[in-house]
Amino acid sequence: MNSLILRTLAPLITGLMVVFSVFITLRGHNAPGGGFIGGLLAASGVALYALAFGVEPTRRMLRIHPLTLAAFGLILAAASGLASALYGVPYMTGLWFKLGIDLSTVMSFDIGVYLVVVGAFSSILLALEERDDT
Repeated sequence: MNSLILRTLAPLITGLMVVFSVFITLRGHNAPGGGFIGGLLAASGVALYALAFGVEPTRRMLRIHPLTLAAFGLILAAASGLASALYGVPYMTGLWFKLGIDLSTVMSFDIGVYLVVVGAFSSILLALEERDDT
């Protein structure tokens, strides 16, 4: 797409979408929202950026390959569930830890889901956009 308005506003709107997606993700373990919705919002920001600038600039903007993000998120989400096994409670039981701040396996699971969704959807979107360019 060759729109000056879209190219001008896309970086700002993408940034706002990513910041809001992080907010939605971090509040999701206490209220509606969470990793899936936050990840969809961030992936929508990536899609907007890709529409404005194309695939290669979007890949440079991401800095990390989307499937690497998805793999890391999957490992984090699985590790969050396995942490409960170390404490002898059922799989995916929420555990809270005090390390200066309150941390929980629920929050790390949400962050893992967020990364999986952002990585998977961004990878799909970029592949489709790349295929459309040829």
